Amino acid sequence: MKAKKTGANPPATQAMAARTTVARQRKLQADIDRKDAAAPSKPPKKATQARIKKQPVRMPAQHLKKPGEEADLRLVPAFEAAGYRGSGKLDGMTAIVTGADSGIGRAVAVLFAREGADVAVLYLDEHQDAKETARWIEKEGRTALLFPGDVRDSAFCNQVAGKVAKRFGKIDVLVNNAGFQLHARRLEDLTDEHLQETLQTNVAGYVHMARACLPHMQRGASIVNCGSVTGLFGSPSLIDYSATKGAVHAFTKALAANLLERGIRVNAVAPGPVWTPFNPADKPPEEVAEFGKDSAMGRPAQPEELSPAFIFLASPVMSSYVNGIVLPVMGGPKG
Repeated sequence: MKAKKTGANPPATQAMAARTTVARQRKLQADIDRKDAAAPSKPPKKATQARIKKQPVRMPAQHLKKPGEEADLRLVPAFEAAGYRGSGKLDGMTAIVTGADSGIGRAVAVLFAREGADVAVLYLDEHQDAKETARWIEKEGRTALLFPGDVRDSAFCNQVAGKVAKRFGKIDVLVNNAGFQLHARRLEDLTDEHLQETLQTNVAGYVHMARACLPHMQRGASIVNCGSVTGLFGSPSLIDYSATKGAVHAFTKALAANLLERGIRVNAVAPGPVWTPFNPADKPPEEVAEFGKDSAMGRPAQPEELSPAFIFLASPVMSSYVNGIVLPVMGGPKG
């Protein structure tokens, strides 16, 4: 008795099936093509405002010398969050915020004070900006301590953590926010010096500060790292910066798992484009003028639109069961 033949269809049958599929797909394509041709052209994209207060859309064509002074910006970033009412979410706590002289760091420090925390402001050497941040913290009725220095230096980080703990008895929240960003059009343009500046500030600086603060942290404390949309999706002219922010996200998850038994939570915020001195101190003026227009909302965020996310992750009242996440705050997915 002969066995039945099994296996693939003969070549002629396969070719016919393929042609049938091609014809079907082209028919579907032709239908969509007709609909596309009949559809009205899209109007130019308008910036989205998702709150009553309208945020700026057009950025000034301005370039700043590094590290960038907020006092020198022609358009002052909105950091005060005037509509935000504190309710004691960080009452009696002590927080350290790196890069708190301006931008996201300043907005976070001010809102932390509004929620009842005393704040240590770490910054490089932007003394005028740092004093302004301190003024706002004190305006909220809390204590501000100023510490100029470089988070790349582990001795500086240890010294600050020790002084803050001695003054207040403990450290409840660390916000790692200080960073370095400088574009390079090609990877070949990225020098060793440039690469090390980015790595040592954005990765080693975070590790140094967390390691320095942990001996002074108790159960219920938290660390909030500042990641970036570039750490999720990359950026063609910020290859090194994107890599460091991807490392921050991984560091967040790894440290969260490591500290779980100690009752110390670790999370991160991943901002999209935000109007701070950071980008005008990197990009040429013509690019700064277009900053944020390619985002989902067609505009950059203002720092006050980011700071409540840090409150959420820092406060045990708000997020005691939230650990090891990277929270994107980038205006939504691009359409």
